[in-house]
Amino acid sequence: MRITHLRNATIIIHVGPYNILVDPMLARKDALPPLRLFARKRLRNPTVELPSNASKALEGVTHCLITHCQKGHFDHLDRAAKHWLRERKIPVICTPHDVEHLRKRGLTVLPLPENHSEPQPFLDGVIRTVRCTHGLGLVGAVMEHGVGFFIEMPGEPSLYLSGDTVLTDEVRNFVRRHQPEVCVIPAGGAHFDLGGDIIMGADEVVEFMRIAKGRVVANHMGALSHCPVQHDDLRQAAVESGMKDRLSIPRDGETMQFEKIRAAA
Repeated sequence: MRITHLRNATIIIHVGPYNILVDPMLARKDALPPLRLFARKRLRNPTVELPSNASKALEGVTHCLITHCQKGHFDHLDRAAKHWLRERKIPVICTPHDVEHLRKRGLTVLPLPENHSEPQPFLDGVIRTVRCTHGLGLVGAVMEHGVGFFIEMPGEPSLYLSGDTVLTDEVRNFVRRHQPEVCVIPAGGAHFDLGGDIIMGADEVVEFMRIAKGRVVANHMGALSHCPVQHDDLRQAAVESGMKDRLSIPRDGETMQFEKIRAAA
């Protein structure tokens, strides 16, 4: 299994004959509105361009997975991505909650069943969802929370895409129980002008790594104006925790390869 990190939460999972695009934000730099209205600098988004190899990486995409996309979450499905998916008629896999929203935008939708928290057929393997908590308190009350995905394919490492979530007991317990071999989690510590973090920051990533035994890939950094945690911040936190060897912090455009852990005979 290979994972290509494009930018922010947008990745491509390469597994067997499939290339699965996750949460595409394909807009040009500065094409989208600011996310911090009272900051000294009201930076537009995304704050960086897609990497130079993005077009080539996108050519082979066969499917798309969406964790959440309503209530203005353009960083997981923006207008440019909708246009790109429509033109190519890429099958978009989502929960029943997002089906009507995506169909109204002309996308080819493949909804998961209503009981999607239990294992369901997915390509050559199975998939299930894990609830996200996209912030707590008042900010959590107005956010779109979405889901994470746990994917198991024959002969490949199990993969947990946490989606946009803070570190909750539900996430902790799921990881303890299933111990995914690869986890992709948000690490930017995103927050708005009011309220607390809406995704994990450096401290929660370190706590997550104390629970998870597999490889951890951190994304959702360096591309949005409301994500203060930078790559060097997280790298230093991993060094100080003694777990830097299990953490990957990919550059935009980087492809990582993961092997299935073979059980002892």
